[in-house]
Formats: sequence, C-alpha cells, structure tokens
Amino acid sequence: MESLWSDRDAKGLAGVDLVVYTSRIIGTNPNLVLWGGGNSSIKVDGRDHTGTPVRILWIKGSGSDMRTIAAKNFTPLRLDDLLPLMKREAMTDEEMVAYQMKSVLEPGAPKPSIETLLHAFLPSPHIYHTHADAICALTDTPNSPKVVEEVYGKDVAVVDYIRPGFLLSKWVGEAYQKNPNLKAIILDKHGLITWGDTAKEAYELTISMVTKAEKYAAKKGRGKLALGGLKAPALSHAERHAVAAEVAPTLRGEVSRKKRMVLQYEDAPAVLKFAGSEEAKRLTQIGPFTPDHLMHTKPWPLFVDTKKPDDPIRLREKIRRGAEAYREKYIAYFEKYKTPGVTMLDPNPRVVLIPGIGMFTTGKDRRATRIPRDLYLHTMSVIQAAAGIEAYRSITTREICDFEYWPMENFKLTLLPPEKEFSRRIVLVTGAAGGIGRAIATAFVEAGAMVVLTDIDLKKTQALVDEINQKAGEVNATAVAMDVTDEKSVRRGFEQAVLAYGGLDIFISNAGIAKTAPVDKLSLSDWEVSLAVNATGHFLTSQSALRIMKDQGIGGSVVVVATKNVLAPGKDFGAYSASKAAQAQLARIMAIENAGAGIRVNMVNPDGVFENSGLWSPAIREERARAHGIPVEQVEDFYAKRNLLQMKITARDVAESVLFLASDRAAKTTGAMIPVDGGVREAFPR
Repeated sequence: MESLWSDRDAKGLAGVDLVVYTSRIIGTNPNLVLWGGGNSSIKVDGRDHTGTPVRILWIKGSGSDMRTIAAKNFTPLRLDDLLPLMKREAMTDEEMVAYQMKSVLEPGAPKPSIETLLHAFLPSPHIYHTHADAICALTDTPNSPKVVEEVYGKDVAVVDYIRPGFLLSKWVGEAYQKNPNLKAIILDKHGLITWGDTAKEAYELTISMVTKAEKYAAKKGRGKLALGGLKAPALSHAERHAVAAEVAPTLRGEVSRKKRMVLQYEDAPAVLKFAGSEEAKRLTQIGPFTPDHLMHTKPWPLFVDTKKPDDPIRLREKIRRGAEAYREKYIAYFEKYKTPGVTMLDPNPRVVLIPGIGMFTTGKDRRATRIPRDLYLHTMSVIQAAAGIEAYRSITTREICDFEYWPMENFKLTLLPPEKEFSRRIVLVTGAAGGIGRAIATAFVEAGAMVVLTDIDLKKTQALVDEINQKAGEVNATAVAMDVTDEKSVRRGFEQAVLAYGGLDIFISNAGIAKTAPVDKLSLSDWEVSLAVNATGHFLTSQSALRIMKDQGIGGSVVVVATKNVLAPGKDFGAYSASKAAQAQLARIMAIENAGAGIRVNMVNPDGVFENSGLWSPAIREERARAHGIPVEQVEDFYAKRNLLQMKITARDVAESVLFLASDRAAKTTGAMIPVDGGVREAFPR
C-alpha cells in the first residue's frame, strides 16, 4: 500500500488540524476505510472554558466520514475524566455515553464516538483505527490469532471479537498494559489500531502493517482457486445489460415491498468473476467481513442462483422466489436472535448478486445505493483473500443480529437529513432540454427524485444534467438521447433509464413540436411530423413507461404536458392542436386502462410559456404576431393580458402543477386536466 503522507502538506499543522489532515489521507484510501468507518484521535494539552489547564482527547464524532472530515467533526473531552473508567468492571452503553457527554468540553460538539474510551485507554497521542481490507482478510479466518502471529510475530496483539463499547475498550487497554512494547492491536473481525508519538509515525505504521498483510494474503492465495472454478460465465456486455434492464423492474418491485428503493447496477469484471464462481453462493451467506457494514449491506446478499441468466422470463421468476425466500430467512433470523424491545428493520436485501449478470444494490437514493455497492466490492475482495489464506469466517449469527440492532450503531441513521417529498422516486422526462422540461426536471431533483432527462439534443441535455448534479453533489440526474418518434430509440432510452436507477415511478410526457399554417397551406410533412412527435411519440414513450411500472407492481404516475389548445385551439395551429388532442385523448384512455395497476394518468394544459422555449421560435413568434395583428415584440405581453389573471406563465409554474399531480398529495386523482394558463375562459375544462 502506498503512503500518502506529505511532509510539505503536514508542515505547520498541530492539534485538531493535524488529525484532520491524517484522517483525510486515511479516508482517501477505500482499502482502509469506507463510508464513515474507522476512527482517529489526538491528545493535546489545552484549557477549559475557565482557563484551567486540561488534557484533551479530540476524537472523531459519531457518524462523520474520514474522507471529508473537518475540525468541526471532532469532539474534545477531558482525558483525565475518562482514564479512571479503566478500573471499572462494566458499564452499559447508556452509562458510558452519558458519562462521556459530561466530559465533553464544548456543548455544541458532535456526539463522541462509541470507541472514545478505547482511544483514551491507549496512552499514545496519535491513534488511528481502520477497517483495512487486508487486515480483515487475516482476521476473517478460523485461526486468526495464529495467522496474525505468523505475519507480525508477537509485536501485535489480537483482541477477541466483542461489540464496540466499554468492554472492548477495557480489553484493548488491558492488552496494552500487559505488553507496553506492542506495536499495534488487531481487533478480531473488526480492524486495526495503530498509534505513535507523532501523526506520521502512527499513519506510516498503518501503511506498513497493511502492506505486510497484503503481501501475506497474495502469497498464501497464489495458485489457489479460492472461489472455486467459474460456474457461470458472464454474458456479453450488450446481452447482460439488456437482461439487467429487463429484470431490474421486477427486482425493484420485490425490494420495494416496504418502501420504494432505487437500484444501482454494477458489472465490473471482479463482480462478474466473483458472482459466477463455484463458491460464491456459499461464501456470501457466511456474513459480513466487518460488522460495521451491516446497516448498509444486511447480514447477507440475495444470491440469485440461476443456470440460465440469458433467459429474462425465467430469471424474473428466480428473482421473485429468491426475494421471498430471503425475506423468510431474514424474519426467522430476527425472531430467533432479537433482543427485547427491538422492531424488525426492512427484511429485503440491500445487495443482490446474479451470476452472469452482475450486482444490484439498493437504497433510498443514488448515494444510498453507492454505499452498499462500495462496501460489497471490498467484501468480495476480503472473502477471496481470506479463503485463499485459510477459509472465510465471520462473526456468529447471534453477534450479527446484536450488532445490526445495536442502538449505538443505529444512532448514525438519526444523523441523516429527513427525506424529501420525492425521495425514493425515479422520474423520466421527455423533451428535457426545453424550457418546460428543464424546469420540471430541476424541480424533481430539488424535491429528492432521481431523474432521467431525455431529449433529441444530448449535448444540451448533458450540460443541464452536469449543472443539476454539481448543485446536488450527487448523480441524481442522468442524460439519455431519445427520439420519441423512433421506437428503437425509445426502447434504448428506457433501457438506459432502468440501468441508471432500476425502474420508473413517474413519467412526464413533455416532448412536443409546433408547426403553424392554415389547414389549406399546411404541408403534409409538417402534419406528419406533428403527429409523429406529439401523438405517436407520446404513445411510444407511454407504452414503455407503463410496461416498466407494471413489471414493478408498485403503481406509478404519468403526467402529460398537453396544451390549452386541446380545449381551445388557435388559428393556424391545426397540426399542433389536432396532434395534442390525440395525445390528451390517449392519456384519458391510459387513465381508464391502468387504474387497476395503481397507475395514475393526469394532464396539465400550459399556455404561452416563452421562457427557454423551443416551441416559441422566432418564426412562430412572427406568425403569432401576424395572426393576432400585433407587433412581434408584444407577443409575450399579449398572451399574458389575454388570461383572466393577467399574468405571465413560467416554466416553473407548469413544473409545480406537474409535481403536484405526480405526488402523493394527488394520490386519488387520475384522468384530470389542470390548466396552467392564468385562466383562459375558452380553455376551461368541461
């Protein structure tokens, strides 16, 4: 493992700033810690609020991530308050946390780590705790103490597995007191603790110890088929993506029985090799490589044992049966090992492995799907390394359940921000590069949804997606090229959408085109292209959306962006008005046909939305000005003044109505048509 320490970057740093620097270079390496894992601390001399000299333990606050940690995420405690606890025989978690909180020097500081006493009981000023893959590969074996001694000799102690808390801290302290010459301590099935008189010394010791473990595992595994032979070869890239897109909605429906889930698909070569191996099914059911991952990965993944991954119909049935069996297994596990007073968590899997296809992970949003993805990519590596050393072992099933339902661990979940209105929803918007489409897509992302933006202009759409994701700080939007008039393009576009997020909850049929001319002067080509985009395009995209929603079996919502012209057609707008009327009539039929599947279909009728509009080209503005006998520069004001409220209609106005119809607030509304036109009397729905 490469050291990332830089004397230049660390120069002049002291106290909390120094532990922030070291924590970040540890957090940068996913082979050391992932997603909030690990711990770090520094002991310094300081003063309390009265100015009295005091020894301070600065420790990483609960739930913070070492990769992005800042000084505000560390908690200062009076070290001399904590040290006498070493003499105690026992403390409950609640007693320990309450005691620690009374020792915190800054009232607004984060809740101190559950491992605070462990850091206090070790005398060195700099202490780092990591869940290094290579170290866990040593400990996740049947004879881990012997393996560790073979690698490091007697300079490193192994502390038996026990859930973090007072006893683990005391055992670590006792191990050090028994042999103060120890270089480090390894926590069985948990990770590595290193220390030093300087931050650099402690960090470099971490790197050297992990490097030794990596070399040992590589040597032991050389020439071995740790995972057995290849049982299920990967399908070709195109074939497995096509199958994954076909089965993902079924899988999403299964894992969304309690709450809707977003999916992430992964088919990296390492995943395909692992999932397709002879031993994968057995090894994956043993347990996590460190219990810290449980809140994100559950005790085991769902392994879909299929011999025909190229048959989507049979694979969907395997997924349904496998998901049901997983829930039954999880419920039995919970009932057998639960402690009094706990409520069962979601019994559905967070990781799903399919030989020949790859891996799906689930979560409430894109970030939440990335966490189990990242964790299980490393789990596969640790399982293979441990099996190559000797055999893979995890903690006992009772210990797994105790950790999964441990209040101190689940406290981290309370630190997450509240879910937004459209969290867990997947949305697809056609015509997303235009003014109305842009406003709708942006509003959905702001409200928590995962959004697929489709348009014939991919470059413009991608630029919008980049802007949205940069603002969100996550890949909550994705761009897909789609020509709604081309059946193959529509099919490919929806396939890409499913591969991006796993399915579809809300479809916004927004793509449209406007051609103007009196009927006697209207060209056949303009008539046909209007029908192709506004009617046939709506049919093709809606058809794909409805199929996905029905495969999921969890309902859905379709919102059609129609037009005021459906009810009040305008002069010279024959092609536009007729094709949009066909769109609206098809929407009514869809509402009738799909209510039984819990799919609602509603419409909005905008009028005169000029903002970033592709419909209102200079030519259309000039034509409308001639039709109404006004100067072209007065067109926007004319459309505003002709409505009862005398107001301009913006793209955001349309978006707000779309979001309302798509939301649970309109759960009992289908077949409706909402005007967004400021009140055009002729266009009142009747």
